Amino acid sequence: MIYTEYLSTAIGTIEISATEHGLSSVYFIDTQEHKPQSNQMTASCKQQLQQYFLGQRQTFDLPLLPDCGTDFQTQVWKALHTIPYGEVASYADIAERINNPKAVRAVGAANGKNPISIIVPCHRVIGANGTLTGYAGGLRRKEWLLNHESQNS
Repeated sequence: MIYTEYLSTAIGTIEISATEHGLSSVYFIDTQEHKPQSNQMTASCKQQLQQYFLGQRQTFDLPLLPDCGTDFQTQVWKALHTIPYGEVASYADIAERINNPKAVRAVGAANGKNPISIIVPCHRVIGANGTLTGYAGGLRRKEWLLNHESQNS
């Protein structure tokens, strides 16, 4: 069974979905489509995200169970966890970390498919020239998240 809970933040509503065994997705949403039904995983995630938005948490302690993703995407998502709070990396940096330096575009595509926003910090990936590039939650949110982390690191 999938449990879903919502969190209102300064930059929009987040939908948190989980099973009994772990977190399956964290997305910014425009409209609430499901009736909230929480469990321990969604409640823990909501609490940790609230702490993050208050500047009281820099890392997350949650079991992750993304319900999608190829082996390559999963490899990229694991590499995103190596970007420290308050820092950024380029798509080329991530391609190097997964020992596939020519896969810069594929890294960008995998980054965009990350189902667990913020906790798997895809917002910390920027263009090689230092510019903010694509973010499923929107560039406004990406900029806010990076500023938030730089102010609280």
